[in-house]
Amino acid sequence: MEFAVYPSLKNAAVFVTGGASGIGEVIVRAFADQGSRVGFLDIDTERGRALAAELATHGEVHFEACDLRDIDALKQGFARLEAALGPAAVLVNNAARDDRHGWESVTPDYWDERIATNLKHMFFATQAVAPGMIAAGKGSIVNMGSNSWWESAGGMPVYTTAKAAVHGMTRSFARDLGPHRIRVNTVVPGWIMTERQKALWATPEALERHRQNQCLPDLIEPVHVARMVLFLASDDALMCTANNFFVEAGSV
Repeated sequence: MEFAVYPSLKNAAVFVTGGASGIGEVIVRAFADQGSRVGFLDIDTERGRALAAELATHGEVHFEACDLRDIDALKQGFARLEAALGPAAVLVNNAARDDRHGWESVTPDYWDERIATNLKHMFFATQAVAPGMIAAGKGSIVNMGSNSWWESAGGMPVYTTAKAAVHGMTRSFARDLGPHRIRVNTVVPGWIMTERQKALWATPEALERHRQNQCLPDLIEPVHVARMVLFLASDDALMCTANNFFVEAGSV
């Protein structure tokens, strides 16, 4: 595969949530390869530190250990990233966790925890970086959605509710921040073959059923999502905002 280089991303300060593993890790690597100054937050301290150390030869890569469900800790983490790298030109709200659960067993506490894991931090991360983007007169925010609710997927109703809400948040922030030339978009992944998905749910039978549902026959890898994120972060997407960008091989 041969991919594009985006000159506008070189030296840009990019903040990524949930960047230590899965799709987030590949996004961090992709921005580092573009020459961006990358800061990422994750609850997995060991993997986060290892990734930052590995990518140190690419340029400035800064890791902050943070439980994004703790909004005070989130704010402090973003403040430290800004102190290290300058105000964010790009925010990628990636962190999420698609744990399976039945609607019958959901308690109010579980509901609150799942919303905190999959939605709430996106709002407050945006709130944290928006002043710097407003001062700069530009910026790009990329929120990670999911095609699970578009496909009427069952077995994880609080997750799909949170992901559906991401799209409303994207469009509202796009309107509110647009006058400052800040673009806000949602990337909508299909079933992406991360380590977690392969370990927990990607049985041969499930993969075959999913292939039949896609227009394209190939399984989707994290790099395909990362490439869409790079495009939306770059100046090549200057007139793209308030929209959904699907990376799901035609499976909706």
